[in-house]
Amino acid sequence: MNVSKKSATKAGTALPPESDRLSKLFIAQQSASRAMVDVPLAWRLERLDRLQSLLDAHGPALADAVQADFGVRSRQLTDVADFFVLQATISQLKANCARWMKPVRVSTPIYLQPATAFIQRQPVGVVGVIGPWNYPLQLTLGPLATALAAGNRVMIKPSELTPRGSALLADLLHGAFSQDEVAVVQGGPDVAHAFASLPFDHLMFTGSTAVGRKVAEAAAKNLTPTTLELGGKSPCIVDASCSSADMKDVALKIAHGKLINAGQTCIAPDYVLLPRGREVAFQKAYASAVGRLFPTLLGNADYASILTDRHLARLKSLLDEAQSGGARVMELLPEDSGKAPPVGHARQMAPVLVFDPPAQSRLMTEEIFGPILPVLTYHSLADVTAYINERPRPLALYWFGTDSRARHEVLNQTVSGGVTVNDTLLHIAHHNLPFGGVGDSGWGAYHGEAGFLRFTQQKPVFVQSRWAMGHLFYPPYGERFQQVMGLLKKWL
Repeated sequence: MNVSKKSATKAGTALPPESDRLSKLFIAQQSASRAMVDVPLAWRLERLDRLQSLLDAHGPALADAVQADFGVRSRQLTDVADFFVLQATISQLKANCARWMKPVRVSTPIYLQPATAFIQRQPVGVVGVIGPWNYPLQLTLGPLATALAAGNRVMIKPSELTPRGSALLADLLHGAFSQDEVAVVQGGPDVAHAFASLPFDHLMFTGSTAVGRKVAEAAAKNLTPTTLELGGKSPCIVDASCSSADMKDVALKIAHGKLINAGQTCIAPDYVLLPRGREVAFQKAYASAVGRLFPTLLGNADYASILTDRHLARLKSLLDEAQSGGARVMELLPEDSGKAPPVGHARQMAPVLVFDPPAQSRLMTEEIFGPILPVLTYHSLADVTAYINERPRPLALYWFGTDSRARHEVLNQTVSGGVTVNDTLLHIAHHNLPFGGVGDSGWGAYHGEAGFLRFTQQKPVFVQSRWAMGHLFYPPYGERFQQVMGLLKKWL
C-alpha cells in the first residue's frame, strides 16, 4: 500500500520541505513501523546482534576515525568512553528486553472490581536521534540500541563536526540495516533543523542547551515528544569534612572527571566549591594529579585535542576575560611545555585552574567544555546550596566528604540531573540509574529500563468483567445511588 506524504504527518502538520530524501526516509520508516505494530522479541534481539557484530568488526576503524576528527584522541579513550559503555548497554538490553516488553498487571481499585487492568508496552514507532560530537559513538549508538530494543525504527543525524566518524558510521549502519530499519542522514545545521522538524514519534537530542532550545522548538510544531540531554554548570563540592590526607584522592578524582576528553564532557565538573582556606592544598593536590594522569602533554594520545580551532579560541577568550576581571589563573604546564607541538597537535590545551573568577564572567555563566576548572570558596554549607540554587539546575553534581549529615543536606537541598558521591562521572556508567537532565540541563532520562520505557508507549488497558456493577452509577440518580456512593467513600 502506498503511503502519501500527507498520511505520514501528524494532524495539522506537514513535512518540512528541506529535503525530499529526508521525507522519503521518514515515510519508509513510518510505513514499516505501522505495518509491524507488534514487534516480536526475535526481531529486537536480532537487530541488537547486528549492531554488536558491527562494533566487533569495525570498532578499531571507528576509533581511528574519531581520532582523525579530533586530531589527538587515543583508541583507549574511545574504548573506555564509547565502546565499553555501548557493550554494557547492549548486554543489558539483550538480558532484559523480554521482561521489559511484557504487559504489566496493575491492581484494580475496589470500586472498579471485578474488572482487571494492565499496561501494554508497545514501540512508539519512528525515533529520531541527533548525536553529539564529543562521544560520537556512545551517545549516538546507545540511544539507537535502546530504541531498537524497544521495537522501533530509527533515523540518525550524527554531528557534522566529526565528519570522518559520521561518514564511516553511516556507511556501516547502511551496510548492516535496511533503511526502513536504521537510516543515517548527514549535513550541517540546515539538515539538523529539517531533521528535528520531521514528525517523529520520539526525538532524542544530545548537545548544548542553546541548540537544544532550537530542537525543542522545531519538534514542538509536530507535538513530537522529546528527550533532551543538554549540559550546564555541574558543581563539584569539596566538603569541610575532607581532611588534608583526603585531598590528594579528591583532587585526583576531580582531575580525571574534568580532563577526560580534555573536559569536552557534558557531565564534567564545571567548577569546584572549596572550603575557604583550603586553596593552596587543593592547588598542590590538583597539580600533582594532573602530572600523574598526564606526565606529558604535547602529542600524548591520552590527552585529547580540543575539537576545532574555533572551540579552542573560545576557551582562551573565557580565560582572558576572567583574568582581566581579577581572577588568578594557574596553567598546569607539564614537563614538555617548552617544546613546540608536533604537527596536528596544536589544539592540546594545558589544564588550567582559575581562582575566584568574576561571577558574571562567561567562565561562570557558560558551560566550559574544556580543561579549565574555576575554583570558588565558601564559608558554610548554606552558602553552597544557596549558590547552586540561584543558578540553572545542573546536569550533574559531585560531592566529596565523610560527613553524612552534610551530604544529605546537599542532596536534599539541591536539584540536579544526577549525582556521584566521592567520585565523578560514574553515575552515568550505572545502567540501572536513569540518566538525564532537569530544567536548563534537559528533560527526560534514559539508560536501562528508563531508556527502554522512554521509547515505549505504555498503553493502559481496562478489561471489564461480565459481573460488572457499573450500572449502579448510571442515571437517573436516586436513593440507591446515594447509598452506593456513601459506602464506596467509606472504603476509599
